[in-house]
Amino acid sequence: MPAPSPAIAAVVYAPGQPVEALLRDFAAELAAAGVRLGGLLQRTVPGPDHCKCRMEVVELDSGRHLSISQDLGSGSSSCSLDPSALAEASGAVRRAVEARVELVMVNKYGKAEQSGGGLAAEMLQAMSEGVPLLTTVPAALVDDWRAFTGDAGALLAPEAAALRAWWQSGVG
Repeated sequence: MPAPSPAIAAVVYAPGQPVEALLRDFAAELAAAGVRLGGLLQRTVPGPDHCKCRMEVVELDSGRHLSISQDLGSGSSSCSLDPSALAEASGAVRRAVEARVELVMVNKYGKAEQSGGGLAAEMLQAMSEGVPLLTTVPAALVDDWRAFTGDAGALLAPEAAALRAWWQSGVG
């Protein structure tokens, strides 16, 4: 009998792939099936004149929307992630782990997590406590993700069928 898939998975995506909608749709599908979810999903909202995008996260337990962007001005090319807003949003992930939901969803393992910030501590908490975790990771950061997880977990294609297969493999 094959071993069950690890309870950690990351959807690997290339720039421009619509992983936000993929995770949002998968969360809706699981919630409709009665699965207890927690964590955060990201929604990117076009800015004025479609110049800069505004990032917000949605807490899965409360439905609350939180902006995680900071306005750095029109000439800035720096990351607009607001670390203090992300710290506030991290409470949704901690609550999910403490409640031992059936699946913790975290919008992304990105540059902030790569450097030990962002939601890195909350993801590690979920992993160490055995709470199933699903996130996304840019293809450029896959090696960092593998190091972060100790090469545990599954790497998934950015397709609904891949998420369902992982979930149905014994995770859920």
